[in-house]
Amino acid sequence: MMLGGTPIIVLNQRTKRESGRKVQHGNIAAGKAIADIIRTCLGPRSMLKMLMDPMGGIVMTNDGNAILREINVQHPAAKSMIEVARTQDEEVGDGTTSVIVLSGEVLSVAQPFLEQQMHPTVIITAFRQALEDLLDVLKEICVPVDTSNREEMLKIVRSCVGTKFIGKWSRLACEIALEATSTVTLEEGGRKEIDIKRYAKVEKIPGGTIEDSKVLKGVMINKDVVHPKMRRRIENPRILLLDCNLEYKKGESQTNIEITKEEDFSKILKMEEEFIEKMCADIIALKPDLVITEKGVSDLAQHFLVRAGISCIRRVRKTDNNRIARATGATIVNRTDELREEDIGTGCGLFEIQNIGDEYFTFLTECKNPKACTILLRGASKDILAEVERNLQDAMNVARNVMQEPLLAPGGGATEMALAHALNGKAKGITSIYQWPYRAITRALEVIPKTLIQNCGASSIRTLTALRAKHTQPDCTTWGVDGETGNIVDMKEYGIWEPYSVKAQIYKTAIETAILLLRIDDIVSGTKKPGQSDKQSTPAKEESQPDEKD
Repeated sequence: MMLGGTPIIVLNQRTKRESGRKVQHGNIAAGKAIADIIRTCLGPRSMLKMLMDPMGGIVMTNDGNAILREINVQHPAAKSMIEVARTQDEEVGDGTTSVIVLSGEVLSVAQPFLEQQMHPTVIITAFRQALEDLLDVLKEICVPVDTSNREEMLKIVRSCVGTKFIGKWSRLACEIALEATSTVTLEEGGRKEIDIKRYAKVEKIPGGTIEDSKVLKGVMINKDVVHPKMRRRIENPRILLLDCNLEYKKGESQTNIEITKEEDFSKILKMEEEFIEKMCADIIALKPDLVITEKGVSDLAQHFLVRAGISCIRRVRKTDNNRIARATGATIVNRTDELREEDIGTGCGLFEIQNIGDEYFTFLTECKNPKACTILLRGASKDILAEVERNLQDAMNVARNVMQEPLLAPGGGATEMALAHALNGKAKGITSIYQWPYRAITRALEVIPKTLIQNCGASSIRTLTALRAKHTQPDCTTWGVDGETGNIVDMKEYGIWEPYSVKAQIYKTAIETAILLLRIDDIVSGTKKPGQSDKQSTPAKEESQPDEKD
């Protein structure tokens, strides 16, 4: 800033500032770089990425969100792109790769307009209009689905699983995902609640084969009974769930007791014993077969419970206890003196403890109407199991999305091509300067089928041209790319469908992220935190000097 020939310094000298076109081009380059990393992970012929974390652990995956979570980036625009994948994963659980690829392409098609000195707000207005029209057209393309038809639902989940590592066992994976999602579905007062995260737990046990994986009609936890004499197999058990210690209460902090007489010590010990005996008597009065507590169980309590023929499991996680409560119909009790008959869970058909490998696992299965379940995964190694779990989570999310919003869009790039064709027709009706950025969105949408063609090694130009020509014909909105061979096929016959909610979320997130990054025209970095002393800032200043020269 100059005033009468004298420069006035407004910002701190250590602050680095970039502004104008340079920032926008930098953001576009960062977005494209992130999209290029993920591009080969789209479709059934996708490649895997192997990532090493600082601790030496290995992640092998083609899940867009899992890859970006492990990558350490510096550029602020790249960080916001990674946030996009996380949002997509949390919102609908699938389409993380597509959203990044599309977002990068939308930024890429905006670059020529910036170079032609078109104002970013003009581009943004056109993109917003295109997004609104696109969502209207998407509703028209979608077809309703009957969620009670099992075969139809399996087809939908198979289109999600087909692009993953678990694709080889797609039938098994689809049935597991559908069964788990159906089990945890709860309808109350006309509202459907499907909480996969809390009530469909995946337990991974290395060993065996993937074919041994199954959904348990109940809950499995990695625990054994506390005493070797306790029963390890009970049919139709009466289950009691506790959230309190079965031991003498200790003081919150350090507690000192001063004893003057020897009898006082034995009195204190007797009080402890009586306290535990009273707790156990309250439990035994209800005649449960199995007691599960989130806290500890003292040796004395174990003794009383064994004598009464009650099995006991301690230090169970809160989340596991909630799932057991939902599966067996028991109520978690905080105090033993408040126990009632209705707190006992009788919904479980079989309690047994099995030894798998060198660990003991508790199975509470054959539940009458479980609204919680455990997915037992078996496989060769921990890395394979971790990838299979990620794939199954996506499959369960797809099943959940369709159950909550039963609308389907054709997969294999057919939806994108149909939307591109429809937007091209609408663009002809726009007479102002907005027409060109509006039309650019149609080119960006074609990146999905184009990437599918490239990933299976076919000729992208020839196939894409043939697909464009097909979509100009009437009633051809379901034609897309076969991700295995690169040929164009009718998705209606091929059976690849995707949930409407996933597709709509991809377009909204991708275009809105591009709009957000295009609106940035200034990046200020390296600002000093207030309250830092001059002593601390001096070495930092010396270190930053070579950067300023550069």
